Amino acid sequence: MASLDNAAARSDIVNRLKRAEGQLRGIQRMVEEGETCVKVAQQLSAVRKALDSTYVHMTVCLVQQEVEARLGADARTQAKIAPIMAEMERLIGRIT
Repeated sequence: MASLDNAAARSDIVNRLKRAEGQLRGIQRMVEEGETCVKVAQQLSAVRKALDSTYVHMTVCLVQQEVEARLGADARTQAKIAPIMAEMERLIGRIT
């Protein structure tokens, strides 16, 4: 995950948030239309997982920014920390 100075990283986060926003609007509509609690709960669970995933991306982004601020953001350093960031994201994602 690159810093949010990177257009692709920003776009990824914004797209994730827009999807979650759409899911929430759908849930609101379901509640207004009297949908069953089970179906609403299923959708709430899905949007929560989407937000948790976005949170993990943001956490990894923060760590990457801090590491780059201390070690530099040159290509060599980025190549060394990229696999560490990917592994960290995978591990944090498993516990959220």
